[in-house]
Amino acid sequence: METSFLELRCKEVINVVDGTRLGHVVDIVFELPSGQIKGIVVPGTKTIFGFLKGGNDLFIPFSQICKIGADTILVELFGVNSPVSTYSTACTQDNKTITLKNSNN
Repeated sequence: METSFLELRCKEVINVVDGTRLGHVVDIVFELPSGQIKGIVVPGTKTIFGFLKGGNDLFIPFSQICKIGADTILVELFGVNSPVSTYSTACTQDNKTITLKNSNN
């Protein structure tokens, strides 16, 4: 299957474990120079009627993606209250790998 980032951005991400709608893809994390996809990033939790964003985005490893369909991306995440990893939007770059700062540590 071949797709573009623009097409992925339009798809809603849903957790099959509890049916939670996680939002739309805001970023893709990949390893350089191989180009291997490490995962996708969806917006963090929203507060105050959904207008203000929490500041941390949710990183979903590629291994947790069950299915990419026409309109949705199904993922399997356990423990919605304790997400797999949250990442701030700031990132640093060393040699050939782009690393996002993990806000869990």
